[in-house]
Amino acid sequence: MTYVQLKGATRLRNLFALAAILTLSLVGAGPASASASDTDRDGMPNRWERAHNLNPSVANARGNPDRDSLANLGEYRNHANPRDEDTDNDGADDGDEVKNFDSEPDDRDSDDDGTRDGDEDEDGDEVDDEDEDDLTEPCVADDDDRDSDGVDDEDENESGTRPGDSDSDDDGVEDGDEDLDEDGVDQEDEDDADDDRCDDGGDEDEDDDDEDGDED
Repeated sequence: MTYVQLKGATRLRNLFALAAILTLSLVGAGPASASASDTDRDGMPNRWERAHNLNPSVANARGNPDRDSLANLGEYRNHANPRDEDTDNDGADDGDEVKNFDSEPDDRDSDDDGTRDGDEDEDGDEVDDEDEDDLTEPCVADDDDRDSDGVDDEDENESGTRPGDSDSDDDGVEDGDEDLDEDGVDQEDEDDADDDRCDDGGDEDEDDDDEDGDED
């Protein structure tokens, strides 16, 4: 074998060896890489689960801690927050936006028409989208109330109060205890179901990761 042939054969063997090493490394790294990015293989990356206070070691794709009818996996797929039933604070629950209104839970004006998604009337029944589910929600805790005044954020704009101020008119009375329309019903009770579990008798604020939601 000539020197040139010997050198060519050596180079060929080196190339085969390198290819074999790369193949083995890729095959070995595949499952490990997938496991590292989604330890419990529930469809949600570890980083996202940790960022939203979920356990990346427990499969919880069907969990629904914010009780908005959209499961954790659906929240991930729709760029929403599984700990906030109204991620974009437009008045419409994330679950309703995805399933009923065809709007985006991370964009408060999905169609860019200048009207918040919650104030739209998708079905033309003269009831704002944000109010469609009021009678089916047995607890005011099912809606965001960032200032804890007893009035849902989605209702503050309708009553002329501010969702970030528990006493919007600074009169010493919380907005929820006001009776702005003088009908004998406090603002916090205006849209409650008859059997409201969170009426003045005592609040319930459950945070159950195991409560199921739909994976949309």
